[in-house]
Amino acid sequence: MTPDAAASPHSLATASGLLLGTVGAAMAAGALLGWAFGSWGIGLLVGAVAGIPLAVLVVYLVYSKQEQRA
Repeated sequence: MTPDAAASPHSLATASGLLLGTVGAAMAAGALLGWAFGSWGIGLLVGAVAGIPLAVLVVYLVYSKQEQRA
């Protein structure tokens, strides 16, 4: 590995951070909406289910923009 490989935006840490952050944010938003409507547990579940494809979309968009610039 070269030393500049660690500074690359295309690392597994970047992708996993985006995935976990997006799913976590979707779960938190779902839990808050669920709490407002009377069942935070169901909101948390809905947020997790909706967050998975959203997280994949976010990673795709970030990485596709990086490839266009390079």
